[in-house]
Amino acid sequence: MEQKNNSRFVWGIILVCLGCLLILSNLGVIPSIGRLIGLFWPLILIFMSLMFHVGYYTNRNNVGLLVPGGILLTVGIVCQASMLWNLWGFLWPGFILAPAVGLFELYIFGNREKGLLIPVAILSGLSLIFFTGNIRMLGVLLRYSIPIALILIGAVILFKNRTQHDQYSAQNGHQDKYEDNGSV
Repeated sequence: MEQKNNSRFVWGIILVCLGCLLILSNLGVIPSIGRLIGLFWPLILIFMSLMFHVGYYTNRNNVGLLVPGGILLTVGIVCQASMLWNLWGFLWPGFILAPAVGLFELYIFGNREKGLLIPVAILSGLSLIFFTGNIRMLGVLLRYSIPIALILIGAVILFKNRTQHDQYSAQNGHQDKYEDNGSV
């Protein structure tokens, strides 16, 4: 009975808000509902993606819901940003990235099957290549952000690898070949 009352309350709030929006639109206080829907239709995709994520978080066995959830979230964000700021020509590689986001969510929250990382890497790489081409058109400052990011990521990987090597050597009592005889 309580759930039925909660449902009625939510529908009541929705209808009151919708009625207020229609009155404000008819009075010219806010843009017409058609114009608002035309501008904010991607929020429907974002809302649908959130429903997929809620479905997963209510039952963690439904890990497959994260794939369409991640795809719809990415597509919704790309479309909404493009609608608001007319960035269709710049953000289109986000559509290539969308399946990678969904599959990466499946990898992270699923059983971490390494095979999922192959299409994630391919799709992310393609998207990055096309975004880089678009960034090149934006100017010199943004043109250097990707190479700098790649250098930083590479340095972190090298540092982590070196740290793991040092820990392995310390645990197993190994010394580097340069330390064996005391000379460089």
